[in-house]
Amino acid sequence: MILENLEKIKEALIENLLSVKNQLDLKQVYDVFLSRKSKINQIMGELKNFTVEERKKIYEIRNFMQQKFNEKVAEIKNEELKKKIINDKIDISLPANNLSILGINPLYLVEEEIVNIFLGLGFSICESNDVDSDHYNFELMNIPKDHVVRDMQDTFYLDNELLMCTHTSHVQAHMMEKFKGQSIRIISPGKCFRRDEDDLTHSHQFMQIEGLLIDKNINLGHLKKILEFFIKKIFGADRKIRIRNSYFPFTEPSIEVDISCDKCNSNGCTSCKGTGYIEILGAGIVNPKVLVMNGYDPKKYSGFAFGVGVERIAILKYGIDDIRRFYVNDIRFLGEFKKI
Repeated sequence: MILENLEKIKEALIENLLSVKNQLDLKQVYDVFLSRKSKINQIMGELKNFTVEERKKIYEIRNFMQQKFNEKVAEIKNEELKKKIINDKIDISLPANNLSILGINPLYLVEEEIVNIFLGLGFSICESNDVDSDHYNFELMNIPKDHVVRDMQDTFYLDNELLMCTHTSHVQAHMMEKFKGQSIRIISPGKCFRRDEDDLTHSHQFMQIEGLLIDKNINLGHLKKILEFFIKKIFGADRKIRIRNSYFPFTEPSIEVDISCDKCNSNGCTSCKGTGYIEILGAGIVNPKVLVMNGYDPKKYSGFAFGVGVERIAILKYGIDDIRRFYVNDIRFLGEFKKI
């Protein structure tokens, strides 16, 4: 008698599913035929009172009812998705809204321009992290814990080992460690952080793009040619370039590169402090100690590295009077820089 009733319930479920049109109908069918209080589940709770054959038949009916219900659920969802696609269809013949084109922070314009120049020269991009270890940021760059240069880079330490990166040079260490004994040609854009008082020309955070090229028989002439090409692409072919001796612990020899002051045509003014030139970047031949620490044989390999301050380039390129303008998100300032 019970099995006959279940067969009738199964047929009733199938008949009710035929009239289901939406999720609400599905819920009503589920509540009547498959919910915890439904007849089939009440019987499932009394299985111990039935024979093995009866239990098998009850399970078959229960599974069949659940399968049919699931099939209807999938069908309804598919129908609803089709309706949504039709209703959400965009009429591309309608006129577009008159959108206001906002400006782009000039830092990103300059960063993109620099990156594209070096991509064209065969360099690959390796993004810099904001946080790294003292080991990669300093020690593998030939700046041990007692090195005087650490006083020049007052650092934000997160704990005894982790720090906010003071330069993007740490990417060089990671790449040399990864590609031991192989040629490298990379640039690494990223943010740098130092304990500095914010004013017209200084910021506790700034953007830097570091470059590294390692191969056989690389010398200062290769570096000079690359930097001349880069500078003339950024500032124009008529800008004069001056190279001076300098010191960085991770390069030897080290140089600083200046460009002629466009405000006084190299005659000397307040902008260039009377020198006729303005410093824009530091560079040099990779120190053999750095090569050795990072797995390279300096007798076989040499290379050069350079670091470009994105803010410095943007200030000179666009005549910006205060470095803090880059970080206050003033739409009046940003509106002056629109990418064509």
